[in-house]
Formats: sequence, C-alpha cells, structure tokens
Amino acid sequence: MSSRTVRAAAVQIAPDLTSRAGTMARVLGAIADAASQGAELIVFPETFVPFYPYFSFVLPPIKQGKPHLHLYEEAVTVPSDETRAVAEAAAQAGAVVVLGVNERDHGSLYNAQLIFDADGTLLLKRRKITPTYHERMIWGQGDGSGLKVVETAVGRVGALACWEHYNPLARYALMTQHEEIHVAQFPGSLVGPIFGEQIEVTMRHHALESGCFVVNATGWLTPEQIASVTPDEGLQKGLRDGCMTCIITPEGRHAVPPLTEGEGILMADLDMSLITKRKRMMDSVGHYARPELLSLLHDPSPTVTRRTSAPETPFTPIPLEAEA
Repeated sequence: MSSRTVRAAAVQIAPDLTSRAGTMARVLGAIADAASQGAELIVFPETFVPFYPYFSFVLPPIKQGKPHLHLYEEAVTVPSDETRAVAEAAAQAGAVVVLGVNERDHGSLYNAQLIFDADGTLLLKRRKITPTYHERMIWGQGDGSGLKVVETAVGRVGALACWEHYNPLARYALMTQHEEIHVAQFPGSLVGPIFGEQIEVTMRHHALESGCFVVNATGWLTPEQIASVTPDEGLQKGLRDGCMTCIITPEGRHAVPPLTEGEGILMADLDMSLITKRKRMMDSVGHYARPELLSLLHDPSPTVTRRTSAPETPFTPIPLEAEA
C-alpha cells in the first residue's frame, strides 16, 4: 500500500476577459505561487485561457458574433508560445499542471484540457466530448482519444470537464484505466448557488465510485467583469455563484473546506494510501465489477474528416509551358 503524499492545489481566480496575454500572466503567477507552497499538482478552471465564454450563457445568438470572434482571436493553438510558457513553468516548479484552454484548430474552437508533467512534457491534450447546451454554439466536439489516463510524476491522472461528469460511461472509461487522481474543471460564476451544490455532489460521488482523489477547480468573476459581459441586471444573476473549488478524498470527504467565493488557491495533502483502503471495500472496475454482465465499449481512435484510400504521393509542379 502506497504511503506517498501528494500536495495538490486547485486554483480559483478570475481570468482577464480582454486578452489571452492577461490571463496567461495570471496562470504563470498562480503556478509560481502554488509551487512556493509546495504544490506538486496545480489545477486551473475550465477553458481558463483566455476565458470561459460566459457571454454564450446570457446573450442571444444574434448578439454573440462579436464576442465569439474575439474568443477566436484570443484562443490558444497547441503547440504555441503559451503552451511552451506553461511547460517551462511546470518544469521550473517541478509540478504537474492541468490547464483548461479554448483551443483553436483552424476554423474551429474546442474546450481542451492540457496535462503537463512535472518536467514540462505535454502528456495529454483532450477535448470535451460534448459541449453543454449554450456551449454548442461555441465549441466543436471531442472524440474518444482523449478519454485517457496518463502516468505523471504524481500518479495516474485522468480529466473531464464540467458536465462530462454527468456521462457515467465517460467517467467509467477513466475508471477502468485506474486513475488515482481525477482532475475536474468547471467555469464557476455561472447559473447560481444550485450549480455549486450540483458540482459538490458530482465530485464526491465520483471520488467514492472510482476510489480516487478528485481535484476540482472553478473560475471566478468579479462584479465588474460580470457587468462587462452584460449590463442587464436580471441576466447578471446567471453569472454569480456556482463556484465549488474542492479537493475530495476516495472516501468522498472534503480534504479541506471548499472555496465557494472569491479568489484563492486551495491546498491539500493527498494520502495516496486511502486509495487502497477504499478499493479494498469496493473496486468498481475490479472485484466489484461484473464484466460478463456489464461492460464498456470505448473507441479511443481520433476522428478525422478526411481519409485516403491509398498513400499520397508528393505534389509535382506542372510546367506552365511545354518544354522545347
């Protein structure tokens, strides 16, 4: 039974709603801050860079063109200067970093989760498999290739974003790969108090069911930022509360009190021996499973929009004039 201890940090801060550069400065500052407190795992909220598309929740489609185009302009490509900067910061801190970004891939945006190992290696780039409700106007869909648990300096880490946690088969795909630490990311400052309550229930249930630690980060908006998204005070109610930055043990308990408002970095020491203690009682993908009755079919192959029936040959320029 492992006696390892991992110090985890879940970051709840506000992005810069005007620029990628501004939010990146906040990311790098938070990595340094958490590392100075001994963090070995640092988790940021959903699509934190440049920011979660809060506008899509409160504005009608006809008014989303300008902010949506701005999101395209400020989105992150992978690889890029931004991903290299995070990789360098992770390596300098000696910490695993999980960052949510709006990823731009040519003409499409995706909700992406990036896992950097403690040496700066980008171990995983995954895309949210199904954007939720208003998000479908903003992001494309991911595929099964991202439902993957990776070996990191702190153990086996899996990740899902927001309401992907309401898809039991997506969670089970990670559970079958024996994740030890599950990383979750939500936007925060959204929907209202009920959202934070729902997040807490979901995070505690996944920890219990999978027998792993859950480190969840939600974002935060200041009153001024909320007003900048919409001046309508009625709609502004949909951009308040809904925060539940938390760290949950395999026993379904909060390792430390959650952070539900304001900015801060939640820190907790994860006693990895609790994983075996929980799974001794109930291993849902091992001795408690009944694969002859119930099993999961998971297609891990990337989806592509173009396939070729034969190897392509290099293009040879055609002369504009016939040779003499």
